[in-house]
Amino acid sequence: MLKLDQHPSGRHFLHIPGPSPVPARVLRAISYQTIDHRGPEFGELGLKLLSGMQTIFKTKHPVIIYPSSGTGAWEGALVNTLSAGDLVLMYETGHFATLWNKLAIRLGIKTEFVGMPGAEGWRHGVDAAKIEERLKADTNHQIKAVCVVHNETSTGVTSNIAAVRKAIDAAKHPALLMVDTISGLASADYRHDEWGVDVTVSGSQKGLMLPPGIGFNAISPKAIEASKKATLPKAYWAWDEILESNKTGYWPSTPATNLLYGLHEAIDMILAEGLDNVFARHQHLAKACRAAVEAWGLEVQCKDPAVYSPVLTGVRTPQGVDADALRKVIFERYNLSLGTGLGKAKGQLFRIGHLGDCNELSLLAAISGCEMGMNRFGIKLKGSGVLAAQEVLQ
Repeated sequence: MLKLDQHPSGRHFLHIPGPSPVPARVLRAISYQTIDHRGPEFGELGLKLLSGMQTIFKTKHPVIIYPSSGTGAWEGALVNTLSAGDLVLMYETGHFATLWNKLAIRLGIKTEFVGMPGAEGWRHGVDAAKIEERLKADTNHQIKAVCVVHNETSTGVTSNIAAVRKAIDAAKHPALLMVDTISGLASADYRHDEWGVDVTVSGSQKGLMLPPGIGFNAISPKAIEASKKATLPKAYWAWDEILESNKTGYWPSTPATNLLYGLHEAIDMILAEGLDNVFARHQHLAKACRAAVEAWGLEVQCKDPAVYSPVLTGVRTPQGVDADALRKVIFERYNLSLGTGLGKAKGQLFRIGHLGDCNELSLLAAISGCEMGMNRFGIKLKGSGVLAAQEVLQ
C-alpha cells in the first residue's frame, strides 16, 4: 500500500478534473530562463499570446490575462462591470456556481440565486426558460447581469450557453451575460462572440494544460462600456490599464512570465491539433467513460444526456458507499487521483477527469484503476467498464 513518504513506482495517474496533467513540452517551456518583462522580446511574446487566446475563446475582442486563479478572474469580471448594490441573476448548477454567488455577495452585489431546488438541481444544466421568465418579469431592468457556469466541474454538466443568450434576447433585456468556462475552455466547444457572451471567465489549469496561476476575462465591447460606469473598488483587477498596456504586448504589473511561456506552448499544441479535433477527442473519451459507468451498473451524476460533459464524468457510488473512502483506497493501491464530491454531492460521487493532455490509454488506465478499486472495496459491479470503454474507443 502506498505511503505518502514513499516514492511509488511508475507514473502517477492524475484524473481529477483539474488541475490536469501538464505535458512535458509545456513543463520544458516553463523552465526557460526568465526574461525582462519590459523588454522587446517579451512584448512580442505578449502580442502572440493575446492573439492566440482570442482564437481559443473564438473572439475578435480583447482577452484579459491575469496572474491569478480562476477565482481571481471571477472577481475581475464582477468588479469591472458592476456597482455596489447591483442585482445579478445567478444560476445554481453545482458547487462552483455556488462559490461564484458567494463571492459576488462578499463584494457587495445583490444576487438572486435560481435553479432547480435541492440536490436534484446539481444533476441538470441551466434552464434557459427560467432565466427568460425572470428577465421578462424584470420590467424596470434592475438585473444588471446574468451569471452562469458553462461546464460545472463539480457535477459533469455542460450547459447550453447559446440558449441562455437566446433567452436574454427574447426577454429584450439589457443584462450582461457572464459565463464561467474555467473547466470548459479548450476542452468543450465554446464561442464567446457567436454566443453573445459579454464576459467569459477561465483559468489555465484545465483544458489549457498548465499549472494553476493564470486567469482570463474575454470581454465584449458592451462589457467595456459597462466598465466605464462601474464603481466597485478595483485596482489590480482593473481592465483599463491592462488593455492600454496590452496594445504593445505588456502588462501594467508583473506578469507570470514563466507560466506565459507555458501558455504559448499550450496554444501551439492546441491549434496544431485543431480546436474541432480537440473537442471531438474529448467527446470520444467522455462517451467511453460513460459506457464504463453504465457497464458497472452505476449512475452518472448528470441526468440529462443533452448536457453530458466532455471534460469529466461524475460517478455516483451505491447507496451507503462513502465515495471518499473509495477514492482513498484507489489512490493508495493504484496511485490514481480522482475528483472528490463537493458541496451537496460530498461523499456521494467520485469524478473522473478526461480533459487536456488525455488519450485513450490514459483513460483506460483510470477506468481500470477505478474498477480494481471498487472490486477491492467490495462493490458488486454489473460488468466490466474496461471492456465497455474499449468497445467505444476502438
